[in-house]
Amino acid sequence: VQLQASGGGLVQAGESLRLSCGASGLPFSSYAVAWFRQAPGKEREFVAAINWSGGISSYAGSVKGRFTCSRDNAKNTGYLQMNSLKPEDSAVYYCAAARSANYYTGANQYRYWGQGTLVTVSS
Repeated sequence: VQLQASGGGLVQAGESLRLSCGASGLPFSSYAVAWFRQAPGKEREFVAAINWSGGISSYAGSVKGRFTCSRDNAKNTGYLQMNSLKPEDSAVYYCAAARSANYYTGANQYRYWGQGTLVTVSS
């Protein structure tokens, strides 16, 4: 099983990025997908999650209205569209997958993790 997160980079405040999470070795459509982030010196925190079908998603309060979580089960890929980025969004972003129809917001409930992709937002 492999999750590959990509799409990070350096952007200015107010700009957008789209992260991708490609999955292989698992029946992707049977898995909930989540995004977490970890900034230097801080604990990993929940960002967003989406259920197996893509019909239900959840967001941390700090990103609600700016970030959108989606997925394409035919492509075995999850996405995190990040708009109106702020310097405080700077972190390593991780995607994670759990075999469940419904999503979780706790990191310890996700079995598979991607390697992380760095997002840096300058002011």
